[in-house]
Amino acid sequence: MQRILLGLTLALFGVLSAAALWYHGYWGILEPHFKSFGEGQVLADLVIALTLVMVWMWRDAKTTGRNPWPWIVATLATGSFGPLLYLLTRPKTEPSLNQN
Repeated sequence: MQRILLGLTLALFGVLSAAALWYHGYWGILEPHFKSFGEGQVLADLVIALTLVMVWMWRDAKTTGRNPWPWIVATLATGSFGPLLYLLTRPKTEPSLNQN
């Protein structure tokens, strides 16, 4: 079920991103974030959140024996597509039976 939701999110976000690129171009997506402090705050928030996600991906990839660099580069180049693809391709883990 989680992979279905991830795939659906990736597909819908991909359609939205493609439409934004088609209508505004790459710079047109970034430009508004430099027009006011409010819009700059949204960009800063996104950068902070994606940085935290990249730290998690790095540690998780190392733990699961994966190379983290493709996912880090994908995140830097494409934003949320990197983490979404990472999660979609992440090996399934056994649920832990933590009985206290």
